[in-house]
Amino acid sequence: MAPQTKRWLAWLLPVLPVLLLLYYGIGMGLAHKIDADPEYGPGTVAAPQSRAVAMAARLILREVDDHKWVANDPFFNPSSLLDNMPAYQTGIVGAIARVTAHLNGLSIESGAEDLELSRAAGFLKYPGTVWKFDSRTSWAPTASSEKQYRSAARNLLVFNDHLTTGDAVFARDRATLAKLLALIGTDMDAAADRLDAHLAQGHWTLFDAGADDLYFDTKGRLYAQSMILRELGWDFAQILAAADLGEQWQAMLAALNRAAALQPALVLAGDEDSALLPNHLTNQGFRLLQARSRLAGLAAALAGGDEH
Repeated sequence: MAPQTKRWLAWLLPVLPVLLLLYYGIGMGLAHKIDADPEYGPGTVAAPQSRAVAMAARLILREVDDHKWVANDPFFNPSSLLDNMPAYQTGIVGAIARVTAHLNGLSIESGAEDLELSRAAGFLKYPGTVWKFDSRTSWAPTASSEKQYRSAARNLLVFNDHLTTGDAVFARDRATLAKLLALIGTDMDAAADRLDAHLAQGHWTLFDAGADDLYFDTKGRLYAQSMILRELGWDFAQILAAADLGEQWQAMLAALNRAAALQPALVLAGDEDSALLPNHLTNQGFRLLQARSRLAGLAAALAGGDEH
């Protein structure tokens, strides 16, 4: 080995760990973003488009493009080491996928199936961890998660355009709203069950690596649900006013916003009766079920014809 090469290696080897630490540390800090802005809006929505659908599309594009999707980042990207942000983004898209599937199912049930809704529902089933290459299936280039989710957002926006031209139908009657709320309620039940199942496993509090992932996944779902339900209230404003359910609707949104806003600096899952270590999953589950209870009351009132 040439003397010059030896000198270069002698300088590089001690410095390399520091450079890597700076590269990943600074990169992670720049990439990290948990956006739970409760004032975020759907943008310009023209009648008779759906504000809820517009919100769903805009949330997807915000996470994929504005904040950059990180759940599928390869190891050489600093953001690949992030933990909470990918869980949060995956939770947001997971909730949107469920709402889109519900809307698609209701359109099929009514005999007014829309191809754009169906396509969006299909694209949103795509896992969020697929990069441009997926060695689990092939070494050939493949469709990334971002590409599929952008396609889903475009399909949702085209569906809204079709509502404007009369080429698509979005039923805004009492029965449709009741069914949609009941379906979203089952998604909340599933989230609560996941929290309960994790707690039942009895992890050691300070070494529960899955607690923060589950917490932020649930937080992302709650946030997306709160934003979509807020806009759904505008879509069905006349129905809610006619049923005199405006106050109950706002109370449900307030409960859901409280659940979505929780963000501890460090997620712990201590014993539920611990005086020293909190259990953030239990607290999150409590707030989730508060919102779920109010949502169930609204769904029952709308389905049963009870004005209160």
